[in-house]
Amino acid sequence: MDSTEASSGNADVVKAVGGGGTSFHGDGVAATTTQQRILDGGGNSQASGASCSTGKKGESDSAQVSEIISAEDLDSTSEEVESTISSSSNSGLHRRSRKLATMMSVDGNSSLLSAAAPESDGVQKVSEPKATAHSGMKHTQPASTPSHFQIRESPLSSDAIFNQSHAGLFNLCLVILIAVNSRLIIENLMKYGLLIQTGFWFSSRSLKDWPLLMCGLTLPVFPISALLVEKLKLYTPISEKFVATLYLIITTAGILYPGYVIHRVQSAVLSGLILILIAVTGWMKLVSYAHTNADVRALIKAGMKPATPETAAKVEYPENINFRNMAYFMMAPTLCYQLSYPKSNTVRKGWVLRQIGKLLVFVGLMGFITEQYINPTIKNSQHPLKGNPLYALERVLKLSIPTLYVWLCFFYCFFHLWLNIVAELMCFGDREFYKDWWNAKTVEEYWRMWNMPVHKWMVRHIYFPCLRAGLSKRAAVLVVFAISGIFHEVCIGVPCHMLRCWAFLGIMLQVPLVFLTNYLHKRFHNSMVGNMVFWFFFCIVGQPMCLLLYYHDVVNDFQTMSSSEKH
Repeated sequence: MDSTEASSGNADVVKAVGGGGTSFHGDGVAATTTQQRILDGGGNSQASGASCSTGKKGESDSAQVSEIISAEDLDSTSEEVESTISSSSNSGLHRRSRKLATMMSVDGNSSLLSAAAPESDGVQKVSEPKATAHSGMKHTQPASTPSHFQIRESPLSSDAIFNQSHAGLFNLCLVILIAVNSRLIIENLMKYGLLIQTGFWFSSRSLKDWPLLMCGLTLPVFPISALLVEKLKLYTPISEKFVATLYLIITTAGILYPGYVIHRVQSAVLSGLILILIAVTGWMKLVSYAHTNADVRALIKAGMKPATPETAAKVEYPENINFRNMAYFMMAPTLCYQLSYPKSNTVRKGWVLRQIGKLLVFVGLMGFITEQYINPTIKNSQHPLKGNPLYALERVLKLSIPTLYVWLCFFYCFFHLWLNIVAELMCFGDREFYKDWWNAKTVEEYWRMWNMPVHKWMVRHIYFPCLRAGLSKRAAVLVVFAISGIFHEVCIGVPCHMLRCWAFLGIMLQVPLVFLTNYLHKRFHNSMVGNMVFWFFFCIVGQPMCLLLYYHDVVNDFQTMSSSEKH
């Protein structure tokens, strides 16, 4: 094949593939693929010669080229095609490519063929377009492209606000919060100085609290006694009523004994608070231990087996009646007893150390806010039920922010950091200690989500037994709140050495709020209404008011005892 025939063949190949610019609308992908294979040297020289010698144009040539190439062995003739195409003039091929691009631009497809710079072998490659209406426009958007494809709400619309990510706004709030509070802290320190006094938390009186330490060390006697009761039931034919009586004696002694020690010693508030919280937790665990084992015995007697989690080890009654099982339950971060628990495989020591560091930081932050902001505010206030109502309201609003900070820090320290540390060390698998209570639509949802260990205990050992006893759901809810109020009063009143029932009344006042927020949620069909009511009543008004009532009495009593000791 001479050079004249080769040049003519190259021209016909370009014309055949282009098809006068018509075939690119319907078969652009196939035509361009064929052209790419020929120009890259992957075609058949005999097929090229046959196609070039015909001199035909349009779609018939494109079809013929594609048919011949697909029919022949491409590898055996690739060298001949390369020599044929490379023998043509580079400038002539470039001119034909530009002419073809000009013809295609008339049809609106000028960008389908992009001529690359000639390579060393004289072959000029053409990029393959995508099969779209504007497939050649890789870096530009044609004016005819639609900009609106579907019906959408604005991100801050009420119907879409909870379906959007607000991470950026959350970061902005954190930045503003840090900036504003940093300024307030600096201003407070410049105006009043460092007001932290450890006397309220730790003083010379704290050294006299060693009986509380001894009391705490003797508290394991009560779970051991409960284990002995189960052993007694296992090996002797005693009745369930007698077992329940023994448990009643053990649990009652387990809560009265530390309460008496705290009152007798007149301990510091913090020491007494720690001891009474441990005692109340142990009491709830023992109630669950007794109730669960009694229910398991009833199921076995009825010919059934108790449910066991699939992720937990298979333990059957009475294999669970041993010291190791009891010790694990008393140390585990749960209040609900079961024969076995889901467990993790390893302990992440580095993770535990990081959580302990965070715990120390946030505990220090709680102490700083309490001593620097809350104590001075309360000392300069009057009793909210005895003084000027407007002045009391001003004190409540002023205390609302620092008490909210302390409460949030306490939640993070205890329910997230401390319970996760214990769970990690105990390889305890179920770590749902709280849910997203901050999104609670009603007060009822808040109480179901913010303290999951207590909620599960209340549902399991108080609420459902009340329903089985014949009480209505509302009556069962009332019983649950009453028991919760008693717990709060004991945990606050006993360390403060006074029983004023403010905590009990505060919990019982949650019941009308439950019905109010449930009504608002159903009435307005808007989750934000109940959420705002919850935040306002619970955090802005309720907690500062209870704090004023209790703290006033505690500080006055503490100052009275301090002055009497000096004299």
